[in-house]
Amino acid sequence: MSNVLKTAAVAGALAAALTAHTTTAANAMEKEKCFGVSLAGKNDCAAGPGTTCAGTSTVDYQGNAWTLVDAGTCMDIKLPAAADGSMRKGSLEALNRDLPA
Repeated sequence: MSNVLKTAAVAGALAAALTAHTTTAANAMEKEKCFGVSLAGKNDCAAGPGTTCAGTSTVDYQGNAWTLVDAGTCMDIKLPAAADGSMRKGSLEALNRDLPA
């Protein structure tokens, strides 16, 4: 194999690795934590006191459990009304609603 071909192969591999890293970083920046939108056991992390991490929420739409969503969409997620008829919305901060007893 010629030196030119080897150099081109190494350059191509390096470019592919850098592109993959940049894409991953960009995707991570396009997400945000949205509290109060997860179904029970489907949260990404931090489901309040007494829980450990992902999948530990025990109540649908638990206010202190979050899920990663596309940036800018948290407040627009359609959620069913609460038992008392009040409307639910996602939040960028933990909520005091729908907490386990």
